[in-house]
Amino acid sequence: MTEISTQAPEDISKRYYELLTSQQTLLLSTASVTGVPDVSYAPFVRDNADVFYIFVSEMACHTANLLNNPLASILFIRQEAESPNLFARERAVLNCRVTEIFRDDAGYTDHLQDLQDKFGEVVGVLRALSDFHLFALHPENGRYVIGFGRAFSVNVNDGSLQPV
Repeated sequence: MTEISTQAPEDISKRYYELLTSQQTLLLSTASVTGVPDVSYAPFVRDNADVFYIFVSEMACHTANLLNNPLASILFIRQEAESPNLFARERAVLNCRVTEIFRDDAGYTDHLQDLQDKFGEVVGVLRALSDFHLFALHPENGRYVIGFGRAFSVNVNDGSLQPV
């Protein structure tokens, strides 16, 4: 692997997108209306505009949190086995504004089909359950960390990375 300190900006951007595309689930941080934090995960699909879509049940705390407090942070992190130093794991955190996509909204069927194409027939079964909600997570800002002293701000408008 190329030494990180000598990588060109386009190589760092490529690594960032590789990290995102290497994951099938995202770690999801939400908070209740009273500020009680919750961390969980959800399978996702991402569109060309870098919006993340999750389909989650009301039985999960994060769904109520998202319905009542439409802000979340999502985390993508390199697997421990692939990380040379567990104190400096490669990771990306994106702070998101969250919107619910209702069953009669344009795009609802397409996004669920994308989830079904990626995760299989289980999504077809979940679609029939009335307690599941489709959410769009729109990143507003973020940070990508490669290791010690190697952090970058994520420009969500153009996908560029700037050293912090």
